[in-house]
Amino acid sequence: MKLTSTHYVIILVVIIFGSLIAFRVYDAQKPGVYDDFAQCVADTDTIFYGAFWCPHCKEQKEKFGNSAALLPYTECSLASGNGQTQECIDADIKTYPTWEFPGGERVIGTQELSVIAEKTGCELPTDTL
Repeated sequence: MKLTSTHYVIILVVIIFGSLIAFRVYDAQKPGVYDDFAQCVADTDTIFYGAFWCPHCKEQKEKFGNSAALLPYTECSLASGNGQTQECIDADIKTYPTWEFPGGERVIGTQELSVIAEKTGCELPTDTL
């Protein structure tokens, strides 16, 4: 079979897309800048309540970058997006994101990392500010 220019274009597109996917997988597995900070927040028994469809929850996670996976996140939405899990009903969560800190203090909405550091006593890396 003789390769035509169309075949070469298809091969090139497959290589490009394969490379992009490989980079995304590699990048997602890299340690995050805030790993130690996020782990400290989790160790303080802080809870970050949110919903998968919530744009402010997404924004909050983006502030942590790859370190968001270490956050003490509790999903409140049912898979259908209609309704709330019993855990969040019992916790009386009314809006997202809601952060509950040790001692029961709550703050609502997307928080700056400095606020989370202050409320938890966790050290925010200074070289990333």
